[in-house]
Amino acid sequence: MTALDVDHLRSWIGRTRSVRDSVTPRLVNEFRATFGSALAPVREDEAPLALHWCLAPETPAADLLGPDGHAAKGGFLPPVPLPRRMWAGGEIETLAPLCLGDEVMRRETVSDVVAKEGRTGALCFVTVRHEYETPRGVAIRERQDIVYRAAAEPGRQSATLQPSPLTAAPDRVRAVEATTILLFRYSAMTFNGHRFHYDFPYATDVEGYPGLVVHGPIQASLLFNLAAESLGGVPRTFRYRGVSPMIAGQTFRVAGQTNGAAFAGVTLDAGGGACMTASADR
Repeated sequence: MTALDVDHLRSWIGRTRSVRDSVTPRLVNEFRATFGSALAPVREDEAPLALHWCLAPETPAADLLGPDGHAAKGGFLPPVPLPRRMWAGGEIETLAPLCLGDEVMRRETVSDVVAKEGRTGALCFVTVRHEYETPRGVAIRERQDIVYRAAAEPGRQSATLQPSPLTAAPDRVRAVEATTILLFRYSAMTFNGHRFHYDFPYATDVEGYPGLVVHGPIQASLLFNLAAESLGGVPRTFRYRGVSPMIAGQTFRVAGQTNGAAFAGVTLDAGGGACMTASADR
């Protein structure tokens, strides 16, 4: 296969798989212990918002991992020949809550593969659509965008300052310590082996980041819960997009503003740069 044989990669479109998991008391307790007061209130029998990202993680054998700690490419996801992978963004449609004790089936489908040229070189976006179904029916529909990027150039800093998209002073702001414990706990809950979350030499020397990288789902989870608090209930639709890597070892802010039934939010690093943006509506 050539450097980016898009026709070959697009042959993965339509691939599906189904996985199952349970909303257990242990998982709910771990999630609550990790995010604490940053979680929006829900009924006692309901799972916290964004817990679905911790269900049915991939569990590849150690000898089936790629050099970055993810499952080797070419299984469910296409074998994109670009070494750096990150969440680019996505959208969640919430139809019903997940409840404690639920048996959940997640159906996954590769729906698109697109190659682009970015400021730092070749990019490849893979879109996966998910449905989370409980015994009561479909609870969550989701689109997830994954981006693959070229290797980092020696000495090049990956992070660049992005301005906040908020048009006025935020209604709510939450300060979060991006500690290595936060990263470790979330990686453990999601069985995420991506080395740039815990292997400092790999993150800096191989992937070219200035430090360990905070998980995209951590930021999206915080924004999703802030949106629910701001709107007075679970958003029907929640959209998020990563704009710059969040680096660990700093206090970052999760900020949002409401305009009627609409929410706009952002995570801001210690220097005030935007790392993830979000919008939601009831």
